Amino acid sequence: MNVTTNSQFEFCRRQLLLAGAAYFVLGASRSSAAVIFDHLPWTPNAGSPPQPATLGPWHFFTGDEGRTVEALADRIIPPDPDTPGKDSGCAVFLDRQLAGPYGHQDGLYVKPPFLKGAKNQGHQSDKGPAQQYREWLSVFDKGCKAQFGGKAFADLSDADKDRVLEGLEKGDFKLDGADGNAFLAQAVKDIQTGFFADPIYGGNRDMVAWKMIGYPGARYNYLDWVNRHNEKFPLPPVSLTGRAEWTRAER
Repeated sequence: MNVTTNSQFEFCRRQLLLAGAAYFVLGASRSSAAVIFDHLPWTPNAGSPPQPATLGPWHFFTGDEGRTVEALADRIIPPDPDTPGKDSGCAVFLDRQLAGPYGHQDGLYVKPPFLKGAKNQGHQSDKGPAQQYREWLSVFDKGCKAQFGGKAFADLSDADKDRVLEGLEKGDFKLDGADGNAFLAQAVKDIQTGFFADPIYGGNRDMVAWKMIGYPGARYNYLDWVNRHNEKFPLPPVSLTGRAEWTRAER
């Protein structure tokens, strides 16, 4: 008799515990659930939002340096009817990067001793990008003026600009006290980065690069398109800050 009573008691206790657990789980989910139909349930970039690059004066470049970098961008990414060169904002992107953490090597070890490292070890110089660009651009324009009758790179014809860049690539166009090939390689890399980066950083203005390659940008998700291969995405690209027409519509 005692065994039966204990068994019944244990069974009833288990039922009570299970029912209590179900109540707390279901009750908690019911109390926190909500139908979201007119807004996102979070604030985008609430933790550490990037500061949008704004148009205006150069932050790092001097006026002459800015003209040179814009001219470089025009030859590295030549403009056509669908894609602007310097007007895509690549020089603005690089200017803001050099004026910020990238240019000043924030987070990197910047104290001696500095040893010559292997190529695969990356940047091994005591000079950060900001200092290097300042030196590169100075000797670059001096070299152009010496070879082209006092004309700076930005004032050369497109054909002469291309000859200069080809000379830097092959090592025929020498820079006084600087590696011209390294300068060109870094400029190409940074200008390309600005061209394809999110517009919030100053380049890829109006998402021209994304439109050119059909990249849909920073959309919420692509779940409906995971298994759809070789199909053109039908919607326009979206940047981290949305689209310009969305902001205009809100006004």
